[in-house]
Amino acid sequence: MSTKTDLEGKVSWQKIVSVYAHPDLRKSIWQTINTLVPYFVLFYITIRSVEISLWLTLPLSILTAGFMVRTFIIFHDCGHGSFFKSQRANELLGVVTGILTFTPYHRWKHAHAIHHATSGDLDRRGTGDVYTMTVQEYLDAPWWKKIGYRVMRNPIALLLVGPLLVFVVAERIPPAKGKREIASVWWTNLALAVIIPVMGLTFGWRNYLIAQLLVLFFGTSAGVWMFYVQHNYEGVYWERHAQWDYFQASMKGSSFYKLPAVLQWFTGNIGFHHIHHLGSKIPNYNLSKAYWENPVFHVKPLTLGSSLKCLKWRVYDEANSRLAGWEVLKQYRQMQAAD
Repeated sequence: MSTKTDLEGKVSWQKIVSVYAHPDLRKSIWQTINTLVPYFVLFYITIRSVEISLWLTLPLSILTAGFMVRTFIIFHDCGHGSFFKSQRANELLGVVTGILTFTPYHRWKHAHAIHHATSGDLDRRGTGDVYTMTVQEYLDAPWWKKIGYRVMRNPIALLLVGPLLVFVVAERIPPAKGKREIASVWWTNLALAVIIPVMGLTFGWRNYLIAQLLVLFFGTSAGVWMFYVQHNYEGVYWERHAQWDYFQASMKGSSFYKLPAVLQWFTGNIGFHHIHHLGSKIPNYNLSKAYWENPVFHVKPLTLGSSLKCLKWRVYDEANSRLAGWEVLKQYRQMQAAD
C-alpha cells in the first residue's frame, strides 16, 4: 500500500469498520445451523466408519475437521462479542462451541484479547501468539532455551504434534490467575469428563477415540496453520512499543490469506485477517464484503502457494526489520566475532 493510502486509511478506518460491525441474527443462526448440524452428522458417520474401514474414516475425519474449524470460527466470533448483539447469547454459544473444540471459552477469550491488543508489538509478545524470538534474544539465550525454541519452531512440532497437545493437554491446565478464566477451564474439563465416557460407552472406545483424535489432529493442525501464516510472513510488521501503531499492526502485521472459495467457507473468512484485526467486532460473514467494498483493505495477498514460504521463518531480525531463517544466526555470530 502507498503512503497516501495508509494515511487515508488511518483517517477513515474507524468509520469504515463501524459499517460492518453489526451482527445479523438470521445470518448468525443460519451459520450455526449449517455448521453444527453437519458437524454432528459427520462426526457420527466418522465414528461408525471405523467399523468398516480406517481408509474410509480418514477422508471422513478430514471433512469433519473442516466443520470443526468452522465451529471454532463461531467460537472465536462469540469471544469477540461479534456473533450476536446479546452478550449472553455470545457467551452461551461460545461455551458450547468451546466444549466442542476442547477450548475453555473465558480463558481463551482473555488470551485472545491480549493478542489483538499486542500483535506486532515486540515489547508485549508471548500471550495468545506463536512466540517469536529476535535474533539477539536467541543468541543471548541459554542452550536449553535455544533447544526448546528450535523444537517449538520446527514445522513438525509446530503444525503436527504441537496443536493436538495444546488442545488436548495444555487447554486442560488452568492459568495461574483470573477466577473466571480458571473456572472456565474446570467447567470445560468437567463437561469433557462427562461427554467423553458417554461417547466411548455408546459407540465403543476404539471407534470413538480413533474418530475423535483424527478429527482433532486435522482440525487443530489446520487451525494453527491458519493462525501461523496470518502473522508469520515476509514483510510482516513488528515494532517496539514506543513506535507501535494499531492501524499499521493490523494492516501490515496480519495477512490477507486468499483461499479458494471452499476453504474460505470452512475457515469462516478468517483469511481476511487484516480486516479482522482492524475491526474485531465485525462478524466473520461480513469480512469479505468489507474487503471488496473498500479499496483501502486491498493489500497484497498470501496464496496457498506463497504461504508455504512462511515455514522458513524462525526468528525476527530486528536490525533489518524482517523475519529470517536460522541462517541469519551465522551471519550475526560472524559479525560479533569480527567486532
